[in-house]
Amino acid sequence: MGQRLTQIATRTGDDGTTGLGDGTRVSKDHLRVQAMGDVDELNSQIGVLLAEPLPDGVRELLVVIQHELFNLGGELSIPGFELLKLEAVVRLDEALELHNAALPKLQEFILPAGTRSAAIAHVCRTVARRAERAVVALSLADQVRPEPRQYLNRLSDLLFVLARVLNRANLDGRGGDDVYWKSEKLARGGD
Repeated sequence: MGQRLTQIATRTGDDGTTGLGDGTRVSKDHLRVQAMGDVDELNSQIGVLLAEPLPDGVRELLVVIQHELFNLGGELSIPGFELLKLEAVVRLDEALELHNAALPKLQEFILPAGTRSAAIAHVCRTVARRAERAVVALSLADQVRPEPRQYLNRLSDLLFVLARVLNRANLDGRGGDDVYWKSEKLARGGD
């Protein structure tokens, strides 16, 4: 692992570059830096979600995910390094299966709405999708293991499912169910 920060205001980035974990310097708009930034933003958004009232099991899962996202960011910061394990992807698959089993089948597309915690989970989902796109773009230009991409793909799916779970948990009294999209075509009978 690269050197840990001992101070924050280093001024070394004033020239528009930043240091990777292996000591190399790249432009702050480098695909690797963009992917790292999107993963960092996702982790921060999950931190916002964790500030909400949540069922204990969901809270515990999100804390584990934050640590795994930190591992993912570390892996992205050092080209060729492996830090995120396949077990993390498997853990998301298991969480998806567990939480999805308790939900009714979707009747229509749902809106990113309902309880505050569900809406924040949807924001996290969209940031996860952006982080996934950034990792895919990076992998087209540089070598990236498949696990980071797989992890972000599963995580965005899980965050969608957790938003539905959080609406049903209704811990703020503003939800209780999915908020379905009102399709004009469906309302007219599909003509």
